[in-house]
Amino acid sequence: MAENKTVAVMVAGTGPSGMIAALTLAEAGFRPVLAGPAPRRDDRRTVALMRPALATLDRIGVLARVLPLAAPLAVMRIVDATQRLVRSPVVTFRASEISEESFGLNMPNTVLGEALEAAVVANPAIEWLRSPVADWESGDEAVTATLADGSQVTARLAVGADGRDSPARAAAGIKTSHRPHSQAALVLNFAHSREHGSTSTEFHTETGPFTQVPLPGKRSSLVWVVRPETAEELAAMDDAALSQRVEEKMQSMLGRVGVEPGRQIYPLSSVLPHRYAKNRIALVGEAAHVFPPIGAQGLNLGVRDVEDIVRTAGEHPEDPGSPRALSSYDRRRRPDILARSAAVEVLNRSLLSDLLPAQLARSAGLGLLQTLSPVRGFFMREGMQPGSGFARMFSALREQVGR
Repeated sequence: MAENKTVAVMVAGTGPSGMIAALTLAEAGFRPVLAGPAPRRDDRRTVALMRPALATLDRIGVLARVLPLAAPLAVMRIVDATQRLVRSPVVTFRASEISEESFGLNMPNTVLGEALEAAVVANPAIEWLRSPVADWESGDEAVTATLADGSQVTARLAVGADGRDSPARAAAGIKTSHRPHSQAALVLNFAHSREHGSTSTEFHTETGPFTQVPLPGKRSSLVWVVRPETAEELAAMDDAALSQRVEEKMQSMLGRVGVEPGRQIYPLSSVLPHRYAKNRIALVGEAAHVFPPIGAQGLNLGVRDVEDIVRTAGEHPEDPGSPRALSSYDRRRRPDILARSAAVEVLNRSLLSDLLPAQLARSAGLGLLQTLSPVRGFFMREGMQPGSGFARMFSALREQVGR
């Protein structure tokens, strides 16, 4: 028999952002309903989470579950592997420069998903309805979600964590700017004969980044952005041929390479909503932002979405989905999302552009990062946590004035 429930907050979507939202809401004292099926088990991608996102995982009891199968990111490097006239210098970011042991951790999506699922199941404050939302009805006082199994959930606030094609976003009447890219990401894991030294290397090519990220042991994950037809050709290669291509692309930096079973292709696009909340629905994760996989921004941005909607809900306990509350959430998220989306878009376009001015500008910017350690430190801190670079800069200025 179908159930009808009335709650203060519900979360639609059981990907990482949705489960983190449910757990963070529960940790803040809410009793959320989570709607959606169990997460996929066939996702070959990995996710690099920076230290602020890891602090959130620790607070909701998930970090200890993923640590044994995660690898630290102590060094992040950008290598210009294009064959263009103007090439950029190698830029190396070391966590030790900003007094950190690592920037964060890289882990398989399946490991994170299983850890989040176990934490949700163990949390008595969360009711998980394992059916997706089939229909939405938004009213002045509440929003009602009808699930595929016929159940209904009426909530003062619905958190839409239901992905890039978000039905919750459409139900809220939020328009988007959508930009398809003539790129696709080939995703796989591979073993190598040399130690990676907790170093991630992003090779910039004419079709997009070729990014190696460390996994435990002598293993790494790979996101290789190429033209869609090239991605299909690469995925169709036998293991030996593809291993050789990966090794060549990496300039044998990690020695002999052996690709592991399981290859996946993801078409790339950018989606940016015109608002991040409306009609009692607030967007988090890929429902709120989609852009190419450059600079490990995706889920880290999603965790900040979650932190801000939970903070906003806590400030409006009498009605967490009121227009006033949602306007506050929209204002909080807008600068961060727009800045990160724009930075990724500009860098991606600069890689694809054959125009000399674009090459010069990109080379000059990366050269500045490599040459000036204060600038490099600023960007490392900002990359981990928005505002921390500015906070450190102002702190240093105050110390100088104090002397």
